[in-house]
Amino acid sequence: MSQRFLSSVSRSAAWSPARRALSGLCLAAVATMAQAAPLPALKPVSEAESAQLAQRVKEETRHAWRGYKQYAWGQDALKPLSKSGHNWYKSSLLMTPVDALSTLLVMGLKEESDEARELIASQLNFDQDLSVQNFEITIRLLGGLVSAYQLSGDARLLAKAEDLGKRLLPVFDSPTGLPYTHVNLRTGLVSGTISNPAETGTLIIEFGMLSKLTGQPIYFEKAKRALVETYRRASPDGVVGSAINVETGRWERTDAHIGGGIDSYYEYLYKCWRLFGDNECKAMWDHSIAGVNKVLGDETKTGFWYGHADMKTGRRTKTQYGALDAFMPALLAVGGDLKRARKLQESNLRMWRLHGIEPESMDYKTMKVLSPEYALRPEIVESAYYLHQLTGDTRYRAMGREFFEDFVRHCRTEAGYAALKDVRSKVHEDSMESFLFAETFKYFYLLFSPKSALDFDAVTFNTEAHPMRLSAPVR
Repeated sequence: MSQRFLSSVSRSAAWSPARRALSGLCLAAVATMAQAAPLPALKPVSEAESAQLAQRVKEETRHAWRGYKQYAWGQDALKPLSKSGHNWYKSSLLMTPVDALSTLLVMGLKEESDEARELIASQLNFDQDLSVQNFEITIRLLGGLVSAYQLSGDARLLAKAEDLGKRLLPVFDSPTGLPYTHVNLRTGLVSGTISNPAETGTLIIEFGMLSKLTGQPIYFEKAKRALVETYRRASPDGVVGSAINVETGRWERTDAHIGGGIDSYYEYLYKCWRLFGDNECKAMWDHSIAGVNKVLGDETKTGFWYGHADMKTGRRTKTQYGALDAFMPALLAVGGDLKRARKLQESNLRMWRLHGIEPESMDYKTMKVLSPEYALRPEIVESAYYLHQLTGDTRYRAMGREFFEDFVRHCRTEAGYAALKDVRSKVHEDSMESFLFAETFKYFYLLFSPKSALDFDAVTFNTEAHPMRLSAPVR
């Protein structure tokens, strides 16, 4: 109603200056009311309906997997509109099969998981002259292989993981211990001196698990040093900037936020403690999250958010938030701060409802879209899942149903699922990233499934949603 009102007012060009000024005040008032108004009620989800939704998620996962199998088998990913495959580099690293395997196993999709596992065991080869991005290869491939090994018991997957881990180790050979961004899988030649906290600090789960499973401590030690060296360069409040030189350790950009390029650094501070019981990680987390809440948290008329600030001065620089930031309620919740987690997830819902699907980024002060694309991201669903697990509140399943219905309505295609170029127009992009399987489908499925589908208290998810477990209790 407010949008129709705004449109009719703005067309009245013949008004007097006084009336136009008055109309401007009305416009501002209506916009403020629209931003601050309570969100419409969510319809409760019964246990029976939740079970049906879980089954639907499995069916949609099969649909997307069949598209990949038919049009892109053996390649890194499907292009769902052109019905073709593409690779990240000059040859395939089986990005989609490896990233999808843990989800296929969790869902009990035996035929699909068996064919993915056999493809990986017979064709995945890391002895290639390829310069790859350490961060993405670590979270998707190393994490995917380790998790799928734990879920399936197939020793061939652990052997692949160990081979990959050895080939990635040269990235840590910088003067600071902060990893270079790229490494050649065959030669070990490294490149990329300007990195960010996500890429330097999101390695301890995958490399640490490789150490635990192979008995080789070097992987944990290298990744732990990179995490500590990132933290050592944080501000006195414990917040980090957005770009760092791995050779000098100096910040190239001091823009602090919780979005892409930083997000999973904070996540791994806590998860290092949760998975490995590492007290140093716990201390770093406690300091860092207090600073994040102090410097970046922002209570506004439109809700509670995390914005941007200069890490050195703490001065607010942007009121920007987006799809990647939407992981934060999950992290807050698992870290014990349910009050902030609940408030932020309500803001996430408000962001989603702006256009019936979330944008990559928006200005939370004006509630205007800044980057309109939607890449099939999972973070908002991840947060609903964590909150449902930790509170038992069925509100989060109700949110998940709204997310899922919109997701299917706007992104499903004949061959799979397509990203959106613009959430306002819902025009498709010819892209279906592997994290659709690893994360988005998995979190939807687990949100609607009984807790017995996966023991949340016994596993720690890496940032690509690959579950890891140790015999010791998860903290």
